[in-house]
Amino acid sequence: MFVRVLYHDHCFDGAASAAYFSRFIGDSIHPGAEFRYTGMAHKPSQILDSTLFDGDENAIVDFKYSSDPKLTWWFDHHQSAFLSPEDAEHYRCDKSGRKLYDPSYKSCTSFIRDIAAAKFGFKAPDLEDLVKWSIVIDGAQYPDARTAVELGAPAMQLTLVIEAVKGSDLVQRVIGWMQRRTLAEIMAEPEIQSLYEPLYRRHVESIDIIKRLSQQDDGVVFFDLDGYEIEGYNKFIPYYLFPDSVYTVSVSPSSFRTKISVGSNPWAPLEPKHNLASICERYGGGGHARVGAISLAPGEVQRARTIAGEIVAELKR
Repeated sequence: MFVRVLYHDHCFDGAASAAYFSRFIGDSIHPGAEFRYTGMAHKPSQILDSTLFDGDENAIVDFKYSSDPKLTWWFDHHQSAFLSPEDAEHYRCDKSGRKLYDPSYKSCTSFIRDIAAAKFGFKAPDLEDLVKWSIVIDGAQYPDARTAVELGAPAMQLTLVIEAVKGSDLVQRVIGWMQRRTLAEIMAEPEIQSLYEPLYRRHVESIDIIKRLSQQDDGVVFFDLDGYEIEGYNKFIPYYLFPDSVYTVSVSPSSFRTKISVGSNPWAPLEPKHNLASICERYGGGGHARVGAISLAPGEVQRARTIAGEIVAELKR
């Protein structure tokens, strides 16, 4: 039995979801199954090609739905889970009981944990720390911005590596390790440590860069990372630097897309009133009510700036 798992790449919850799902399937549904992984990124073209589904079983976790008949398992918790109304209708008509969606969950990993226990009787007490940290990290459940930025716990340090490492090979090794090892043990791996140390230095530098570039007005922080070769940054840095802010909007070019990130301050003095996923959906993006993103083609920096400016103006209202 060969199981193909598509997961949200360079994301702690994406990796943890793939790990928990694989442990569940391997321990209770298909013992001895071989698992292979494909990391998925949000890009301007979101079509999921049928050739991706080459397993005896094919799963998507923590990523958008596909109506491909070869898809056998699906778990997601994003508001923007469907690429089209047709995909949403296809999901509603599914009778397999193996395609599951609940946007109320803080993490996809915790959703898989609960469904595996309730519907299939599978429990993995040794993975509870992984589930706990998926909720903290993906659901922004840190006690304050300082904790989120200073990266004191192994899970937070590992998140920095997962989000910043080039390619998917290391992330997929981490997925394998997550199934049987603690997060502290994974962080102690020499390969992980050798990557973490320069990434942490770059993380500290990015705090200063974002501070220099940021403009705050009416509770909205905006910055443009074009020209700084920062493909990802800790999304809590703006709230660490500007604790009175309510929203953040940023432009960050990378090798495969031009990204507009939109977020809200979990510790804001005022309750955020905008649904950021709904705003991003108007520009072809999506996400959750409190955090979203839009992906444009590489090089579309000027268009990204225009969209970001429109969103900033809307969030100020």
